[in-house]
Amino acid sequence: MDDGVTDTFGSWLSNAAPNTIDRMTPNRSAAGFDLTPPTLDQRTSLEADLTPEESDVLLRHGTEAAFCGGLLDEHRDGVFTCRLCGLPLFLAGQKFESGSGWPSFTAAFEDEHLETKRDISYGMVRTELLCARCGSHQGHVFRDGPPPTGLRYCINSISLEFRPRDEPLPDKLERGAPEGEPWSVRSESNATST
Repeated sequence: MDDGVTDTFGSWLSNAAPNTIDRMTPNRSAAGFDLTPPTLDQRTSLEADLTPEESDVLLRHGTEAAFCGGLLDEHRDGVFTCRLCGLPLFLAGQKFESGSGWPSFTAAFEDEHLETKRDISYGMVRTELLCARCGSHQGHVFRDGPPPTGLRYCINSISLEFRPRDEPLPDKLERGAPEGEPWSVRSESNATST
């Protein structure tokens, strides 16, 4: 698409394989999570549970103020999940202090759990991150992160919920295991079986 805006990511963005899913066919990620979007009734129920601030960010692609998010200083071991549908998006071990004012991560929980979209708002070219299951806005990814990935997933705290190690993951859509189970137990059993 020639919109007159220069793609600052160059070949990285244009050659990247899209992380999109077929919304008509049930789909499981490599980690076993059901990526099938919520039904209209489920989505209506999930959206009714959001605060006005959460709705602005998750549903209307807003941004929370820098250095104000509730998860900026969260340093416990655990999993960060999508605030709207509960899909795991990031592990605490991938979080780092970027100085940007938003929680930052070097890698996703699973690449399949996030979709990317070209964002040309505010006169910039960025790569927006959306939850692959419910499509809610999470933040943006930049190529200025630390090794080994060189990526900085810059995420709104308000878009996430944190689950400490050994606490059950949310199962907001009643999809069953691995949702509703502690991720640390499942990930350790998978590691010992390989």
